[in-house]
Amino acid sequence: MVAVSEHSDQSKDSWLTKVFFGHEPTPELIAILLVYFVQGILGLSRLAVSFFLKDELGLSPAQVSAMFGIVALPWMIKPLFGFISDGLPIFGYRRRPYLVLSGLLGTASWVILATIVHRPWAAVAAITLSSLSIAVSDVIVDSLVVERARSESTSEAGSLQALCWGASAVGGLVTAYFSGFLLEHFSNRTVFGITATFPLIVSLVAGLIAESKVEHSMDWSVVRQQVGQLKGALAQRSIWLPTAFLFLWQATPTAESAFFFFTTNELGFAPEFLGRVRLVTSLASLLGIWMFQRFSDRCPFVTFLAGRW
Repeated sequence: MVAVSEHSDQSKDSWLTKVFFGHEPTPELIAILLVYFVQGILGLSRLAVSFFLKDELGLSPAQVSAMFGIVALPWMIKPLFGFISDGLPIFGYRRRPYLVLSGLLGTASWVILATIVHRPWAAVAAITLSSLSIAVSDVIVDSLVVERARSESTSEAGSLQALCWGASAVGGLVTAYFSGFLLEHFSNRTVFGITATFPLIVSLVAGLIAESKVEHSMDWSVVRQQVGQLKGALAQRSIWLPTAFLFLWQATPTAESAFFFFTTNELGFAPEFLGRVRLVTSLASLLGIWMFQRFSDRCPFVTFLAGRW
């Protein structure tokens, strides 16, 4: 019986090791992955938002694109959120309270969108608040991932990042089809109300983050130190070149809004069919993450960026 039990435990450990890419599934890691999972599952309302802006608010493709430019602003100032969480602890903690607040803010923004939004400016404000909620939680969990990666090898750090992106892709996969299916049977605002429940997961798992309480309520020396480190990092060629690459990548114009109007107005695609399309893209994301995890430990990053295998 003992031998059977040991064999069962070993099989379970081996299974968990494969699922978590060799990382121990600690409560903190589970919390981190759940935050990324929520980021993916919030895609449930993506089609609902597009149809809401086009049909109920009557916005044009140009207006929708301009609105999403405003919504993206919280992601452009993400480093500021890191400085705030490090230099301004809440009740002595730099991570947990900010996760709780970001989850509550996300829920509030979707509830507002589902109930009292009837003007374009109100929609911009509500969706921007949701974007702010995701950006803050993303900064917090990214910092936790970086702290973990510092003590690991390059291949292990890569697998950890792949695991995090995989959790987000799984969240997107779970809701990809239902994002269109629900719109066939319910209103946009009902989908917003359903989406409002998911950010609460972020608030609930915040307590699983392993964090020591700090003595000072405000530590500007930490902020000054980080600003100095940021200036020093930007002066390094190995930092600003990848930064320039990411800037050019993000600055590349997209036709997402125009394409949505084309597929719905000109081609007549129904929400349920668009949900199927999103399902395929989510599966493609998981495939890309698997390929990265499979080959990242033996292929230099430069080779990936250059597109050479």
